Amino acid sequence: MSPKRIIFGTPSIGDEEIEEVIDTLRSGWIGTGPRVARFEREFAAHKRSPYAVAVNSCTAALHLSLVAAGIGEGDEVITTPLTFCATVNAIIHAGARPVLADIDPRTMNIDPEQIERKLTPRTKALLPVHFAGLPCEMDAIGRIATQHNLKVIEDCAHAIETEYRGQPAGCIGDFGCFSFYPNKNMTTGEGGIILTRSEADAERLRSLALHGMSKDAWKRFIDPRFRHYLVTEVGYKYNMTDLNAAIGLHQIRRLDDFWRRRTEIWNTYDRAFEDLPLVLPTRAAEGVKHARHLYTVLVDRDRAGIDREDFIESLNRRLVGTGVHYLCLAEHPVYQSLFGWRASDFPHASRIGRQTVSLPISPSLSDSEVSTIISAVRESVA
Repeated sequence: MSPKRIIFGTPSIGDEEIEEVIDTLRSGWIGTGPRVARFEREFAAHKRSPYAVAVNSCTAALHLSLVAAGIGEGDEVITTPLTFCATVNAIIHAGARPVLADIDPRTMNIDPEQIERKLTPRTKALLPVHFAGLPCEMDAIGRIATQHNLKVIEDCAHAIETEYRGQPAGCIGDFGCFSFYPNKNMTTGEGGIILTRSEADAERLRSLALHGMSKDAWKRFIDPRFRHYLVTEVGYKYNMTDLNAAIGLHQIRRLDDFWRRRTEIWNTYDRAFEDLPLVLPTRAAEGVKHARHLYTVLVDRDRAGIDREDFIESLNRRLVGTGVHYLCLAEHPVYQSLFGWRASDFPHASRIGRQTVSLPISPSLSDSEVSTIISAVRESVA
């Protein structure tokens, strides 16, 4: 029997999720309905947030948050160069200009000192990304935002369980945006959610996510009197469906178990790799809860005797899948063309982007698979 390939980011789906999806299909209501409403309530409660608005992706969540924050043409939004392209694409979709501030090479998160250097009279918002699940320095970011009257939109795609000084990530800024893509710490297949403290913002986000309509189909269905909707502004098609929420309802309940398993694997990796010529992830500071979303190692040819691409190929031959999080945004041709960005302008993000490799850390991994990954890494840099 051929050995099985270890896939990077395999989700952990249980019987409860499968049964909930089947029940949803049998209910006759598979669009935005009661399960989405329940999912919003339960996720908001889990994060200790007053309001949550479920959407079809974290990209949609970021875009809608920027629009609700009043960000538009001529505005600038400062974010990190070490993130997925969706972060800056959302800023562009909102009509604003993304401005990159380099990272702290130790935490791989945006550096508040670099943020201050990039401020201009056109800066209207900060968009920190909690890379790999380690929170940004939100006290410093908050001080900058308060001093310059800026909105803060947290990209929490990696940070479902993250906490900073007792505050859940996503509840520190004005908006918190989460991803439920299949490789995230919990999944809805595809999906995202926005947290906000403002009821007015939540209602506007809900309307914007469904064409700018005053009432979605489920609200009209449960109203005993006929009520036609009105389109109050030009919105988007970003709503989550009950099929997606059906998965998420049970994923929320398993988050603590997922996190404990990720932490167990993380600590096993730390012990197994401590003597290798690799740079391992930074340890979380006191008062911080790391979501353990990505276990990234840095592969420096001069130190490890192998470059990143050869290291990835070596693991691939040993049937271990990996990820790259991320190539610095300034390396991508479209942004070089649009904004004139150069990799040399962001030395820390560029160096790390050329060395980083993410190893599998899904809670679905067996102890045997974890041992296989460890052996593959050790053999690749031996």
